[in-house]
Amino acid sequence: MKKHFVVVMALMASTIVFGQKRELKKAEKALEKLNYSETLAELNQAETLFAQMDKAQAVQFYLIKAEALLGSGENVSDNNLTNAVEALGQAKSRGLDKEAQDRADRIVGTLRGVFVNKAIEAQNGENYGRAAELLTQGYTLSPSDTAFLYYAAGNLVNGGLFDRALEKYTQLLDMGYTGVREEFYAVSKANGEEVMFESREQREEGMKFGLYEQPRDFKSESVESDLLQKVTLIYINQGQDEKAVALMARARAANPKDVNLMRSEADLAYKMGDMVKYREVMEEVVKTDPNNPELFYNLGVSAMQVGETDRAKTYYARALELDPTYSYAQINMASLILQGERALVEEMNNLGTSAKDNRRYDELKEVRKKMYREALPYLEGASQSVPDNIEVLRTLMNVYSQLGMTPEYKAARAKVEELSGN
Repeated sequence: MKKHFVVVMALMASTIVFGQKRELKKAEKALEKLNYSETLAELNQAETLFAQMDKAQAVQFYLIKAEALLGSGENVSDNNLTNAVEALGQAKSRGLDKEAQDRADRIVGTLRGVFVNKAIEAQNGENYGRAAELLTQGYTLSPSDTAFLYYAAGNLVNGGLFDRALEKYTQLLDMGYTGVREEFYAVSKANGEEVMFESREQREEGMKFGLYEQPRDFKSESVESDLLQKVTLIYINQGQDEKAVALMARARAANPKDVNLMRSEADLAYKMGDMVKYREVMEEVVKTDPNNPELFYNLGVSAMQVGETDRAKTYYARALELDPTYSYAQINMASLILQGERALVEEMNNLGTSAKDNRRYDELKEVRKKMYREALPYLEGASQSVPDNIEVLRTLMNVYSQLGMTPEYKAARAKVEELSGN
């Protein structure tokens, strides 16, 4: 009787194993046909026997499930995405042989695409926190994709979530992230199309067999300067100016010729109100691009802010040499020239009626006219460069009036009335 019981139990075990294999095989066939709902239905049947599955069968079960939940990788629901990641984790936790690892790697590739697409969708909807969350999940799934972490931090900045962004940027800095990547290409002799290879070695192997030609390498630009700039801005936002300055000093010391870092350091100095430092760094930048009028204009602004009027005029003049229609430089140059007008008017108004005061009045009146004549070409230029700037036209009206240029005054007044709707 005892032996009979053992035989019955053995038969039952065989039946269970057979059932497991049969249900998994059905699921695999449905998956091959891209019938994902049927695949999941077959897996539900197989799950009733899950406790009796060996390690290989359990791994197969979870890999099938992950693939079925992801489907083609398009329009994957958040619930399916979460369950697919969980299923993949369950498979990995049981240990993968080479065949299962290759299958898992393909699933990871699909998941990466899903995370990116969903993150872009969230970003376009200005749901920056959600975009960052998705990209962080992508990085956690595939830690070699450090760019996911970089873009997650960028979304957090866009969403004003600076503390969380700083954590990710600090993590990137600690790992030495620069965003530089190398890509390897060659042209297929079979169809003439360019193919990207995962490594230089893979491409060389293909070329060695005569399958490819015309190799080409691509190296992306570093994003280190952008990363450092973001971190320094966050530090400033948090009132941690010393950390911002220290970080930028470290970056400049490591990359003294990096123009983007020079600009970032100049921006940092400007935001901190250090106009002297700003000018020093900007003069370095100008040497790298001496024909850029914007750089000279910016130097003019910084010189104005520290009261260096003559230096500011020199910078604005250089900007206008490079671009005679640069309206901001025209307006600021005129403003610099006219900034002494208030003091002249006050002195004129405080003079008495003596002969000496009358002589002084005439002297000041002539100085004022000279000032107007010097500013006039810049104001007229600005009125051409930005014809709808009503403040420029009003200033021009006043100058024409003081210089007795009646026809020009009337034309400017008519334009002001037109713009103001009077």
